[in-house]
Amino acid sequence: MIVIPMAGASRRFYLAGYDVPKYRLMLDGRSLFDHAVRSFQAYFETEPFLFILRDDGDAPAFVAARLKALGLRHGALVALGAPTSGQATTVILGLDDIGCPADEPITVFNIDTFRPGFRYPEADWFAHSDGYLEVIHASDPGLSFVRADPASSDPRVLETAEKKVISDLASTGLYHFRRADDFHAAYEQERMRPSAGELYIAPMYNHLIAAGKQVHFRLLEPQDNVFCGTPQQYQALLRGGVGL
Repeated sequence: MIVIPMAGASRRFYLAGYDVPKYRLMLDGRSLFDHAVRSFQAYFETEPFLFILRDDGDAPAFVAARLKALGLRHGALVALGAPTSGQATTVILGLDDIGCPADEPITVFNIDTFRPGFRYPEADWFAHSDGYLEVIHASDPGLSFVRADPASSDPRVLETAEKKVISDLASTGLYHFRRADDFHAAYEQERMRPSAGELYIAPMYNHLIAAGKQVHFRLLEPQDNVFCGTPQQYQALLRGGVGL
């Protein structure tokens, strides 16, 4: 299941003078929503999708209409009536609402990031991985980070951290868990002892690692991922286009 949490308030965009949620802004003739969701076009026919949004105005109707237009076959919507304590909580509420099976693999992705031509890893490590993150080389302290295991021949994760630069491997915001019940268990542990002011997903992998599970990372080239989460990033893309 591909899970797209989109219950944020778009605060930075409203403060910058925009009057619609950022996922409805247009870029190269398509909404940011379309660009983000089309990242997973290879799975439109085969994989269930879950969209978790705020119950504001016509947001559910907008999302439903766009999913139909995009040709996505299996899409569920969950509308939340109040803000949550973070992206991890948003995902949990959505999974619980639809009764997600315990053994369902889940892949979480941001509505303000594009991952053109996404495919699940074909590397040998993916077959025995309990979860993986996609990363790029970066040093922005506003991101989450991965520390690689130097003793592993696979790209295995030794530690994750939120807004703490522990390496030059920064998360792009794509998080995969082989089983939904691992996500739930890690969330409960993170909720009891939060590692940050909000409940983020990246630190949850530390609980899987502590339990002896294998977590990996996939390193992307800069052109493989397009960020559009701030007004500055959006304006830069408007000037240069994305070619998607």
